[in-house]
Amino acid sequence: MRQLTFVEAGKLEWREAPDRQLEGDGEALVRALSVATCDLDKVIVAGLVPMAEPFPVGHEGVAEVLEVGDAVHAFKPGDLVSVPFQVACGECVTCRRGHTGNCERVDRLSMYGLPIGKNWGGFLSDAIRVPFAEAMLVAVPEGIEPAAIASLSDNIPDGYRTVAPQLAERPGAPVLICAGGAAIALYATAIALALGAERVDLAGGNSYIRERAEQLGANLLDAEFPQRLAQYPITVDASADPAGLACAVRSTEPEGICTSIGIYFGDATPLPLFTMYSKGIRFHTGRVHARPVMEPILELVRSGAFKPELVTGETAAWDDAAEAFAGHRSKLVISR
Repeated sequence: MRQLTFVEAGKLEWREAPDRQLEGDGEALVRALSVATCDLDKVIVAGLVPMAEPFPVGHEGVAEVLEVGDAVHAFKPGDLVSVPFQVACGECVTCRRGHTGNCERVDRLSMYGLPIGKNWGGFLSDAIRVPFAEAMLVAVPEGIEPAAIASLSDNIPDGYRTVAPQLAERPGAPVLICAGGAAIALYATAIALALGAERVDLAGGNSYIRERAEQLGANLLDAEFPQRLAQYPITVDASADPAGLACAVRSTEPEGICTSIGIYFGDATPLPLFTMYSKGIRFHTGRVHARPVMEPILELVRSGAFKPELVTGETAAWDDAAEAFAGHRSKLVISR
């Protein structure tokens, strides 16, 4: 089979690989129809992920089921499914707590599109093996286009978790998002407004982020991060910039909630801990646990309240994936 492979910074190519096979009764083989780039993929393309060998890419997508094991009863060949980027059994203690990104039955941080531990392959290939089919796969409701929800595997849940639980606790609250180049900021914007936020203010962001955020209904603040803005009950750091992180923290009101999805690769990142301590804010960082929130997001899409396709900045045909993936600058969706 063919799979799109990261070779070196700025270079990807289609390579032949052994055909995927079922390795257990609870597994499924699926074939991706629409694949989205993740915000992390820009880091991968730049060669900033420390992997010594070429590896298959792609970990967000909607697929068609090709084959299922004898113990899989919830899905059949031909079904349209979304596949979470994290490999998880759904049954261990950690998964039952909703922390599917730390499943106890696979290597830590196991995911598609980046071989941390075992190489699970990438979505930009002719087939993908899903080891825990009934726990992992999510049926796509009729009437939803695969390209619209290609990012349901990862980035959309990442945006959802920054605002949805917070707005459930504080209905109608205003939200501040400190943005960089990550499309997650746009998903958080759209979801917050869909869930009834009084308003979403967005600071920072590149031209693509700011333009799309305004189209989605956000109120644009300065493109440069000040030390602090007004006080908000809900703040989001989607900047991957220490200045954006500090602005989000300092702009969180006493007892407010700040969630950071930015990946800070350095050994030490400045953090205004005294401000956090004196105001008693709740601060959360870490990877999203995608699988538990995929159905609630699909319900928002089905209802028409959330239109994730409005975030997409670029599209490409499957055979053009190597060039498109290597050169993408915004949210890219590649479809067969």
